[in-house]
Formats: sequence, C-alpha cells, structure tokens
Amino acid sequence: MNDISFKEPVRQARRAAVKSESGKAVKVLKEHIVEIISDSGEGAQRCGQSLGSIAAKMGNGIWTVEIIPAEIRPPARSVAGASGNRIRIGQGPINNGGDLTQLVVAFNEQVLLGRVRAGELAEGCIIMLESMWREHSDPAVVASYIETHDALKKAGYRVYEIPMERECLTLVSDAKRGKNMFALGMLCSIYSLDLALAREQIALTFGKKSQGIIDANVKLLNAGFIWAEANLDFKYSIPATKSKQAQIVVNGNTALALGVLASGMEICAMYPITPATSASHYLSEVFEKVGGIVHQAEDEISACAFAIGASYAGKCTVTITSGPGYSLKQEAIGLAAMGEIPLVVVNVQRGGPSTGQPTKVEQGDLMTAIFGSHGDAPKVVMAASTIEDCFYSVITARKIAETFNMVVVVLTDASLATSQQPFPRPQFSEAWLAPPIDQSEITDGALPYDWDATTGLARRFIPGQPGGQHTLTGLAHDKASHVAYDPEINEQSIHARSLKLAALQKTLKAPPLFGDKSGDLLIVGWGSTKGTIEEAVELMRAEGCKVSSMHLRFLQPLPPGIGEAMKRFKQVMTIEGNWSDRPEDEIIDENNRRYSALAILLRSRFLVDVDCWSEVKGAPIKPSTVCGVIRNKLKPAAKPATAAAAKPAKARQGKVKKS
Repeated sequence: MNDISFKEPVRQARRAAVKSESGKAVKVLKEHIVEIISDSGEGAQRCGQSLGSIAAKMGNGIWTVEIIPAEIRPPARSVAGASGNRIRIGQGPINNGGDLTQLVVAFNEQVLLGRVRAGELAEGCIIMLESMWREHSDPAVVASYIETHDALKKAGYRVYEIPMERECLTLVSDAKRGKNMFALGMLCSIYSLDLALAREQIALTFGKKSQGIIDANVKLLNAGFIWAEANLDFKYSIPATKSKQAQIVVNGNTALALGVLASGMEICAMYPITPATSASHYLSEVFEKVGGIVHQAEDEISACAFAIGASYAGKCTVTITSGPGYSLKQEAIGLAAMGEIPLVVVNVQRGGPSTGQPTKVEQGDLMTAIFGSHGDAPKVVMAASTIEDCFYSVITARKIAETFNMVVVVLTDASLATSQQPFPRPQFSEAWLAPPIDQSEITDGALPYDWDATTGLARRFIPGQPGGQHTLTGLAHDKASHVAYDPEINEQSIHARSLKLAALQKTLKAPPLFGDKSGDLLIVGWGSTKGTIEEAVELMRAEGCKVSSMHLRFLQPLPPGIGEAMKRFKQVMTIEGNWSDRPEDEIIDENNRRYSALAILLRSRFLVDVDCWSEVKGAPIKPSTVCGVIRNKLKPAAKPATAAAAKPAKARQGKVKKS
C-alpha cells in the first residue's frame, strides 16, 4: 500500500476574483508555491528555472529551490528519485523558499509519493499528474498509478490527470524531451504569465542549440498553454510591479562566479564536487574572455596547493569546494595561514559527515572553517546569507585577503547554490578591487615577516621583485622566513597572525537588528537562514510577540555590538541548520547537551545563556517551523509540582508546534 500523509496547510493568501480573456475566473494571489518533479533527465529542473525567470522578468519576487536526488541517475519511477524545482512566486520580494507546496506538476506518481511522504505538500494541494501510466503495458505500473491516484484524492488533494505524453507526441517523436516545455506552457496559463516572455526564455535557454530545436520547444510551450486554457477550470494571477532598477536572475553559484570576476581575481583552482561545481563550470565558460584561468586539478589538495602557489607569486586566487573537499584542503590552508599568503576559499556546504548527503543542504562546517587545520591557523570566516550576498561576499573576501595577507573562508550552502532570486544588476565599482601590490624595490635589511607590533601586519613580498627573494617552507619560520625551532620565535609568529584578526575586527560594524532593539527574544542566525528567520520574526511580531533577529555575516572575527544587543533581550537563541541535542530527550541535560555551532561560539565569547534550535533534514528550514519554535520559546513555562517533574516540563518546552 502507498503511504499517503500530509501536513497542515500554510496560511492562504487573501484572494480576489477577476475574469480572464477566455472568461475563466482568475483568482488573484499574494503568492503561490509550485513544484515541477520528474525522473532525472526529463527536464523538470529546467522547467522550474524557466518559470522562475519568466515570473521575475514580469516583476514578481521569486525564490527557487532545486529538488535533487541523492543518486546521479536513480532508477526511473522511484520514490527517492524526484528531480525538479520548487518555485515560490510573490507580488513583492521573496527571500526564502517558503512553506508547503500549493501546486505540483508530477511526471509520474512515484516521484510524487516521495514529496507527499516528506510532508512537502499543503492540504488541498493541486496535483497535475501525468496520466500515461493509467494505460501502461505493465499491469503493475497501472495498478500502482491507480492506487496512488485514488489515495491522493481520498487524502483531499485536488488531482488533475494530464495527458502530457499524448499531447507532446502530436508534435515531437520523443515526449520525454519535450514534456517539460509543455508543462511550462500549462503553468504560464495557470499563473497568467506573459507567453512572449516565455518564448524569449526558451530562445535564451536553448541559445546554443539549432533553430529547429528552439522552434520545437516553442511549439510545445504553446501547446501546453492552449491545453490548459481549454481544459483546466482554475486560473491564477500574482500581480507584479517591475523594478525601476535592472535585475538579474541567477543562482548562488553563478553569483559567486560573477563575484570572482568582479573582484578582479584571475585564477580559480578547483576539483569538481557537488554542490560547488556549477560555480567553476560557469567560470570556465567566461573567465578566459577576461584573461582569467580555471585550473581543474587532479584532486582537492592539489587545487588548494595550486591556488596557494599562484597567490604566493602575486595573483590572489580562489579555490571553490564543498565540505569533503574542504576537509582535504586543511593542511594546505594551514600552510597559507602560516605563510600569510592571501587566499579565498569558498565552501559550498552540504550534509555530512564523510561524503554525507551531496545534494542536501546543511550548515555543518562552521567549526571546521574556524578551527580547522592543526595548530593555530587563524582565518577570516564569512557567510553569505542571500544569493545577492554570494556576489558581494567574494568581492569583500578578496579585499580582506590581500589587505591582511590572510586566508578568507566564504561559507555558502547547497540551498543558496542552486536557488534563484532576482536582485539589482551590480554596477561595477573601482572600490571592489583590492589595491595593487606594492612591487617597488625592497630596501636593504627589510624582512618578509617584519610584523607590526600593534596589528601583526607585514609588507607582502613577491618572489622575484627586487630585494624580495625569500624561501618559505611548511615549517615554522622567523621574520626572515628562515626555518626556526626556537619556541620564542614560534610564539612571536602566532601572536602576530592572531593580531591581524583583531585588527580586522576593529574595522567591522555592529550587525543590524531586524525588529526592536530590545524585547523578549532575540534570534541569532547566519548563512542561508536569514530570509526564513526574518519572515518568521515579521509574522510573530504581527501577532504581538516581542521578538527580533540578528544575522551575522562575519563569524571570525565576530563583529562588535553582539554582546550589548543580547543583553537587551530576556532570552537569546540561535536557529541553525546543524546539529544540537534536543532537551526533551530523557538522557540530555545541561551537563551533556551539545549545542549548535553558533550557540557554542556566542556562549563562550559573551557568557550569555544562549539557547539553540536546529534541524538537519537536508532541506531549507521553513518560516512556519521557525514560528513554531518562537511560540514555544515564548510560552510561559509550567511550574512543576515536584523536583521530579522538572524534566518533563523541560521536555515540553523543547517541542516545536506546527504553524
């Protein structure tokens, strides 16, 4: 039997009814969440990306989330094999993927089941299900389809059977390669999107293909639109206002790559790894046109070593990787820290440990980024929080790396990497570029590591410049870069490198508060959870809760003002996508509870009782979930009658209500 279950619906938008040109009633929505899912290779991801781009060009806010199976090519019609895209479309700006899906287009019932069992569909969700399986030659496939279809209808979903295969075969010989564009046409009709913009998007998407392929996809698009207009009994509109500023619509990895270009860096050294690879793929297409180089090394260690060598020679370099690759780079990163060689390292985090969950999101690498590498190897650690921030974080990282001769780690994650969001087209600024390296002749007696007593900074020597010749090994060294085992010298060099972090910290500004400057609860977050947290805070403030949030871009060094802000709130907690123990577990108490990464940092630095909530389900945290966490945190604690009852009371506090 197919296991059909669903969660509570998200809060519905207020709707107003108008008439379309066809006479069909059009429901005006504030926002909607739609999914397109299929087996791998059937183009559902491309369909979703195109839908998001079309809506964004019309002026809608969008946020897309790729649905990626764990296997590269899972078996067809498998519950765990769903591949596709989830698109949240709104009247105004959208800063996260939202809550539950309200309309889904599924190319078979098995990939749909995976989404149902994961609790991703709202109650009453509209399901547009490919009907070809009802007439399949295999009786077992037919039985599975009918069983699932009937169970979905019984569960309260609005199921529409769509003959996509049959309709596509009237236009193309292989429906598997055209069904996604037919689906795109249907969705353009359903959401009242501009068909002309859709045709332009197809021309852009298939721009490297022949005109015949472009024309065929346009025909499929038109066919899907016409079929939906003639056969569906519902239609929506999500009004949009075009921005006065030119916008771009890219995912986080493309934004990273554009940031590398804009920063003036000339070399990217990498080894392919999910979910970071697409950033270097994009660079490989455009970098050489502006004099840049993408070097694909034989492994992660070699990529990092290549980047260090290039930076040592005067070219600040970026290496892009994900969690397992970052682990392999640790010794080399320690070399860059010890040699005070500017280096930008981008870690697109994924679920772990070991090889973990390559296609799933997690924020599990914060401690590794800060404390990784043996010995004391201080690094600057930043975290991008939006797709736009992926662009600007790389620019900032390059400037810091070359100003302070340090390693700068930029953390993003699988959610940001594959999600799309429109943001204002950046206008190039000279301020993005790091100052040119001083390659004037070095005076006699100057040393390559003549550390300033206050800041720890020293002039950067480039091998080959007049007077700049020096040798650097992986061993401890003195000011002249000579190998040294004197404990006094070792401590002196570590002291200098640590001072540089303090010098940078003095230049940082206090992070702004979202909400009031004081209240009952302060939520602190980092990375891709920003939009989710702020949406939840806004919703809870509308309910009268005295809650605010603070989001950190710099994790090492921590910016000023954090401690002062936390003291103005009765309670402080972090929301993160990494592990923390659940207080309601019988064996967990304050003597053994493991806190989430940021909570540990804040508790140790500011000696404040920072609580935490986290989840590692491999998917972006939802605003409704955070709302439940906030309600639970602000709920008055029940006073236990006896000391023995204290533990159950605490357990009740730790539970999260559904929103």
